[in-house]
Amino acid sequence: MASESFPTRQRRPSVGAPLADIQGSVVPAGISRPKHKRTFTGFGAGEIKSVEASIPEPQREAWLKHQVNGFKDKDGFEENVVRHVETTLARSMFNCDEHAAYSACALAFRDRLILEWNRTQQRQTFADSKRLYYLSLEFLMGRALDNAMLNIGQKDVAKAGLAELGFRIEDIIEQEHDAALGNGGLGRLAACFLDSLASLNLPAWGYGLRYRYGIFKQEIIDGYQVEVPDYWLDFNPWEFPRHDVTVDIQFYGHVNRTQGESGKTTAHWEGGEMVRAVAFDVPIPGYATTTTNNLRLWSSKAASGEFDFQKFNSGDYESSVADQQRAETISAVLYPNDNLDRGKELRLKQQYFWVAASLYDIVRRFKKAKRAWSEFPEQVAIQLNDTHPTLAIVELQRILVDLEGLEWDDAWNIVVNTFGYTNHTVLPEALEKWSVGLFQHLLPRHLQIIYDINLFFLQTVERAFPNDRELLARVSIIEESQPKMVRMAFLAIVGSHKVNGVAELHSDLIKTTIFKDFVSIFGPDKFTNVTNGITPRRWLHQANPRLSDLIATKVGSYDFLKDLTKLNKIELSVNDKQFRKEWAEIKLANKVRLAKHIQESAGVTVNPTSLFDVQVKRIHEYKRQQLNIFGVIHRYLTLKAMSPEERKKQLPRVSIFGGKAAPGYWMAKQIIHLINSVGVVVNNDADIGDLLKVVFLEDYNVSKAEIITPASDISEHISTAGTEASGTSNMKFVLNGGLIIGTCDGANIEITREIGENNIFLFGNLAEDVEDLRHAHTYGSHTIDPDLAKVFATIEQGVFGSTQDFSGMITAVRDHGDFYLVSDDFHSYIETQALVDEAYRDQEEWITKCITSVSRMGFFSSDRCINEYAEGIWNIEPLHVERDAGVRKGEL
Repeated sequence: MASESFPTRQRRPSVGAPLADIQGSVVPAGISRPKHKRTFTGFGAGEIKSVEASIPEPQREAWLKHQVNGFKDKDGFEENVVRHVETTLARSMFNCDEHAAYSACALAFRDRLILEWNRTQQRQTFADSKRLYYLSLEFLMGRALDNAMLNIGQKDVAKAGLAELGFRIEDIIEQEHDAALGNGGLGRLAACFLDSLASLNLPAWGYGLRYRYGIFKQEIIDGYQVEVPDYWLDFNPWEFPRHDVTVDIQFYGHVNRTQGESGKTTAHWEGGEMVRAVAFDVPIPGYATTTTNNLRLWSSKAASGEFDFQKFNSGDYESSVADQQRAETISAVLYPNDNLDRGKELRLKQQYFWVAASLYDIVRRFKKAKRAWSEFPEQVAIQLNDTHPTLAIVELQRILVDLEGLEWDDAWNIVVNTFGYTNHTVLPEALEKWSVGLFQHLLPRHLQIIYDINLFFLQTVERAFPNDRELLARVSIIEESQPKMVRMAFLAIVGSHKVNGVAELHSDLIKTTIFKDFVSIFGPDKFTNVTNGITPRRWLHQANPRLSDLIATKVGSYDFLKDLTKLNKIELSVNDKQFRKEWAEIKLANKVRLAKHIQESAGVTVNPTSLFDVQVKRIHEYKRQQLNIFGVIHRYLTLKAMSPEERKKQLPRVSIFGGKAAPGYWMAKQIIHLINSVGVVVNNDADIGDLLKVVFLEDYNVSKAEIITPASDISEHISTAGTEASGTSNMKFVLNGGLIIGTCDGANIEITREIGENNIFLFGNLAEDVEDLRHAHTYGSHTIDPDLAKVFATIEQGVFGSTQDFSGMITAVRDHGDFYLVSDDFHSYIETQALVDEAYRDQEEWITKCITSVSRMGFFSSDRCINEYAEGIWNIEPLHVERDAGVRKGEL
């Protein structure tokens, strides 16, 4: 029975930084002043105060008199929408379709955001406090309109206004393409973090790349994944091109050294090729606050211009646009296929282009304050989201030493105290490495700096461990292999003051496995844990509004969306019959909605009263979608072996898959093919009927996740123990009233601790046993689980298509060591799935488990996560929010 009181979680206090405010005139009346100079990128904190005072009173009054205000009610919203339809889109009520209505609605909300966005940037510049810059190669933002409506608090106004204009809000929201700026959990985590940073009023910018096509749009043709371009930028009202904010980025060339009169040697990176980075800004609104932070994305174009007229006139038409085409490839696609050397070069080029442009921007902003360079870490915190932005460490060192003339040790001290590094994987093969030859060709000066960083680091190590030569080889940033490689994760560790994992198990594993030598060198204090979190605004309030509304009736308000620990109040209502009834009705309605989506997109009819078993995430062997589909085949064979009478007693189940495989990842693509091939057979078997359906939902993205997640009964998080850093989809599913079947891996462990072992279905080997099992497979005997052997035999008989198509998956388990322990965990997996069936039959107890689980999910908010980063790594404070009465030109 639920207790009437719950232990309160410790919340660290945050102190708002005071805002200086200048009021009144600074000169006698009647004395004129020179016209103040306005700039594209704003003023520094010191300049802005004197500039504000220099604006003549008549100008100030004119600006204030005509200052734009966003809509505040239904009539104001409708006026804005109609104005945009008629003047921005050049349409009328006679030809305004749903897409035009979306465009106008988005522009109306964008107008509101711009006002808060400008004020936020002005406020942050004026306060001149420390800022965070979050560097991530992915930002999986999802749809922006619905999020803006909810964060601003005007969704009901928009719903009523659109209805009067003849549109359903659901149809309008559906018109928006997901921003194709990411692929998986890494990018979605970054998006949740941006939401929390704004909602907590923390001064922060995100920096990423503006991909023209994103990763790719996934189509399933004859069961195979086919990649096609994702034309998501056809119309994007949420970005602002800053053609005045450009940076020329250098590649290739050579390095010359000159000696000055003082005897100091200076390196000069010369020659090569220039590519221009152009800024595009995206407003990121906070929830229930006026703070709207900025996400700056860089797009590439030729520095020499788009078109060579001389070449065109001489008949060389193709090469006249070659420079522009070559430049645009840098920001064309997320993760270009690196199976070829040219693909590797493009990836490294992409990473340097992005971090160099971002650092130029960060340094430019810092220099406005005319502070000493030693204060840089006191004003700037830069977080590296995985190893992709590690070149930022080298680039900042180059800027400080080569361009600003600092001594090496002084510059390096600044660099280390500025950067933090978040590691997202314990898989050695997933830690980025680039060949020395590629670096020498593409970034010659940076290779020199990396060698110097490594030399000074190894000298420090040798002094501390004088007799351990093997240690030097193990921790060297340069791997002495053929060819020599630059280990980017090692560079990130050496160049950061904090390294964090993203779940307790993961953080322990990196300290005891892949980075254990660095713990010996730097000590344990450099390594910390910040367990991932998700934003409840997107993943409960937006994805599951009816459940959010029901929870609010028991919590007493929507305050839980800003303090998720308040969810614990709903456990007091776990035995409330009306509450339980509404809970079950909401879940069924969400399942009906997903069933409709499955019918429309996949052409498969499913029964919403079946158990919905979901695994949606990036397709990868370590995430073990192959274990799931082997389990589905086992269930199918078991059902086929039953008599019709026995089948009637079985629990109906729908197995739902979704996710993309990297274009060059052959095995992952074969897993997708097997899932679809099994679906064709199972879904058309008259003996089975509704007892088992298998569905693969193509082109999985954030918007589809918002439909799938609330409809899940059980979700699968079944990675080999010790391979998943954290996972965040597990948090999303539980927060939406679903249960988990999973291994003791990543955040599953902490979820279990919070919600209780009775409310999660765990199976499989533990992380500490994995290496011993792999060793036994390689050097001892390896026996395949008998039930799995039957599954393999069925596949090899051609039941699901050509045996050649799936032989690689089988041999990986049977003949090549079963690295991901599919066979070792199969029996436990099948037994635990039987427990899931048994538990689901008792719907009353199942609902109790679901309500209890949701009530205990308060820890897994990205707000808690960001507070830990802000206080333990970044040392930044929230800014007090108040609306500015005056007009100040901030910086964007």
